[in-house]
Parts: sequence; C-alpha cells; structure tokens
Amino acid sequence: MSSRKAAEIAQSRFVAAPDGLKLHVRCYRTASSSLRLPLLCLPGLTRNESDFEPLARYLTASHEYARPVFVLDSRGRGRSAYDSDWRNYNPAVELADVIAVTTALRLDRAVFLGTSRGGILTMLLAAVQPALIAGAILNDIGPVIEQDGLMRIKSYVGRIPTPDDRTQGAAILRGLFGAQFPKLNEADWHAWANRSWQQGRHGLIARYDQKLAETLNEVAPDQPLPNLWEQFDALPKVPIMVVRGALSDILSPDTLRAMRERRPDLEAVEVPDQGHAPLLAEPAIMRRIADFLRRCERPAGYQD
Repeated sequence: MSSRKAAEIAQSRFVAAPDGLKLHVRCYRTASSSLRLPLLCLPGLTRNESDFEPLARYLTASHEYARPVFVLDSRGRGRSAYDSDWRNYNPAVELADVIAVTTALRLDRAVFLGTSRGGILTMLLAAVQPALIAGAILNDIGPVIEQDGLMRIKSYVGRIPTPDDRTQGAAILRGLFGAQFPKLNEADWHAWANRSWQQGRHGLIARYDQKLAETLNEVAPDQPLPNLWEQFDALPKVPIMVVRGALSDILSPDTLRAMRERRPDLEAVEVPDQGHAPLLAEPAIMRRIADFLRRCERPAGYQD
C-alpha cells in the first residue's frame, strides 16, 4: 500500500470530551467502506489506537469486508490529552468520553470492539445507551476479572523502565510478557515496542500517562473488583463475540462458560499461545472478526 493511499484510508480527528479535554480518534475509511456498519474500537487500560491498526487496515482495505473503523485513544493515552487530575481516569468519565465521540462522529449505531478496559466500557455503555450497540466484541474481558491477573497488571503499570531504544524496549516487553505470548518473534516484539513508546524530546517516552498507576492504588489481592454481570446482561439482543487468550489470567474459562450460559448465541473464540490480551493481528482472527461483523448487519432486535 502506497503512503498516499494509506493517508487516504487513515486520518486523525480530535474531539472535545464533555469537560473539554482533547480526545484523539483514528478514522479508517474509504468510499466503499462508508456503506457498511462502522466499528468503534476501545483499547485497554494503558494501550492506544495503534493496537488496532492491522485489523483496521484489513477491514477498511478489503473489498469483501470494507467498513469504516474508528479507534479511540482514551484520555491520557496515545495522542489524547493527559488529564491534570488522575482521578478522572475512571470508567465513568471514560464512558462519557465514548458517548461524546459517538455523537461527534454521528454514529447512531456501531459495533463496539473493546480490549480489556475497552470491553468494560462497552458493557457499561450497554447499561446506559444500548441502542448504540449493533454488536459487541469483548477482547479477553468479562464480568469477572481474575485477581491474579489484575495484580500482575498493577505490578507493571507506570513501573516499566524507559528503554534507551526500541530494541531494548522489545527486550523489556519480552521479559514482562514472554510467558503469555511465547510464540512472538523478534519482529513482533519490536512492533509491540513501537506501539508502547514514542519519541520525546530527550528519548523514548511511554504512550500513556504514568499517573494511570495511581488508579490501581486500591487494588489488593483480597479486594476483588465488583462483578459486571448486570452490565453484561444489559447488552442488547445483538451478536456478541468474546475473544479469549488461551493463556489469559484475566478472563477465566469458568467466566466465559457463565457468559455463554446467559447468552447461548455468544460466539467464543480462543486464541492459542496468547494471554492478556490477544493482539487481533493474525489473519485467522481478523477473518473471524470480519465474518462476525457481517452478522451484525442484521436489523436491530435480531435474535437467533
């Protein structure tokens, strides 16, 4: 793909949050993609829009699957502005941001793909504005978050050493996440490093506000988070896909089974040799997502 064609497909837009903070949205679309139901992607706790670039380009550029894809950088992540008060990095504020973005983009209905924190926001959205949701993909997240995985996340958020270069960054990431992603090669780790750090004035800097670590201060081994079964049950009768990493320590097989009991039509996909959260960049999983999105084209009120 030429750089000119890539520029036509992907463009940045900035949207004002309800409190005025500037939010970055990466918009992928072509003339042929505009006719189909859009996909809105919400990244994980410290992640950014670049995590979804392979999937977005696959969906946008394919004649068979073409559709507009929008990816939000949550406040304090990626190219969105950092909040001066870290206490605003909470699901209630971020949910209001998501709703503001759908309004600015004029999205009456969309499929929501949420990785981890983004999946939590998707379930919360179902409780307040279910009509927005034409389908939901929850990437390695459910109504119950495993405490061991949460403590592992707390152990590194805001504490990863700053690398001298991306090669060193790749080595740091391999040391942290190699057990959960044992099949990634050197190029994969370098790509992960590119998504995790950006060039600052005096070297590399993380692509998220380090103060996000403050939001995990109260997380403790004996204090599990409240479950989100009520919010999960609020998801409208539209197609739902749950992607689980086979090595995940955040979404357990028991929780996934319970989700399927509540929604027998739920489509479950397990990604081998990946933990939390699956990268969604392999051809097989991208095709599964693309096929699922076509199911979501059915009219509102769909039931099997």
